[in-house]
Amino acid sequence: MKKYVQVGCGTRGAYAYAVPLVQAYADCGVLCGVYDINPKRAKLVSEFAGKEIPVYNDFDQMLESVKPDVVIITTKDCAHDYYAIKAMKAGCDVIVEKPLTTTFKKALSIRKAQKETGQDVTVTFNLRFHPFFKRIKEMIAEGTIGEIRSIHYEWLLDTSHGADYFHRWHSIRENSGSLLVHKSTHHFDLANWYLEQDPIAVNAFGTRRFYSDIKKPPADRCLNCPEKKSCKYYFDISQDAMVRKLFLDCEDEDGYIRDRCVFSDVIDIEDSISLNVQYSGGAVMSYTLTAHSPYEGLRLCMSGTKGRIEISTKDLTGMGYDIQSETNVKIINYNGEEIHIEIPAETAKGHGGADDQIRERLFRNKHLPDPLHQMADTRAGLMSIGIGMAANISMQEGRQVKLSEFFDDLLN
Repeated sequence: MKKYVQVGCGTRGAYAYAVPLVQAYADCGVLCGVYDINPKRAKLVSEFAGKEIPVYNDFDQMLESVKPDVVIITTKDCAHDYYAIKAMKAGCDVIVEKPLTTTFKKALSIRKAQKETGQDVTVTFNLRFHPFFKRIKEMIAEGTIGEIRSIHYEWLLDTSHGADYFHRWHSIRENSGSLLVHKSTHHFDLANWYLEQDPIAVNAFGTRRFYSDIKKPPADRCLNCPEKKSCKYYFDISQDAMVRKLFLDCEDEDGYIRDRCVFSDVIDIEDSISLNVQYSGGAVMSYTLTAHSPYEGLRLCMSGTKGRIEISTKDLTGMGYDIQSETNVKIINYNGEEIHIEIPAETAKGHGGADDQIRERLFRNKHLPDPLHQMADTRAGLMSIGIGMAANISMQEGRQVKLSEFFDDLLN
């Protein structure tokens, strides 16, 4: 029976890990403590889980008192390295939400600590477990289109999902590393997973013109905005009971504002990004992220030595990937033949059932064979964020960035 502790008790932390661990995996492990920089928020885990969970006011004290086997990290992205390194040095394995971290310096510190301690670090790329993306991986592994030579990749966030990042802490680069690190790490990981190659060089361009601070915000937040009745980006923080409890009712402890105006002048991340990636095996990828699309979805085209696979989804509900109402997958071979592939729409809750699948692997079946390599280790986490972090430097310095500048020994 493993002993777990968790740091970070926001929406994702509470409902993706703490509550399921208590309610569905009591036969596998015990959640022995939680810690959050906001103690009021940490105390809510017990209410949500329906069982009293010890709350600690200090992370080091929690490690010393519990001596856990595993530390689950679901804090702001910029703090992942701090807690992961402390956990490993205390002899704990680590489960960390994507992205692994936000800068090359922090990434190298995590890698150094893991090499020194030998502890296990798992990065939770749940999209590897989504039935839709898993089936695409199986088709590639079966050799359906041969060896992939190029990828064209477009991810679209609509003006509900996309705008939500600009309401939250993610809109500050220091916190999240930008959407290229926080959000696109999912997308880059899928590309790396499909290709089974390492990214080696990145060129990138980005801008913020849709959620632009050219429009003077009438208020610092939605709650007290005089335009709340007319603004299509208005977020009612008091409407959902869970959101109100976790954030509005906890503001007096840490001052975190969950409903910042999306046009705030403190925001410093891009809402439109385009980049190119060169891979170690010769493949190339073009990628765009749009955080203000009229609809949610993706377009992913991969050309290989035997043909091409074209994937498009529309209304892939951004807040959970629960429904693909318009999905088209077709394979085109070099004889001009088109084969349309039926992949049933997934309606399970929790990122289309992916959360359930990854929890089963994390808490109950980690020892089982993993033929598709769905479980992502530190290296996979580094290769994913490496693209986003290199893209940030590329945009800032106006140049191609080679990942070997930072990950030289990983890429040789």
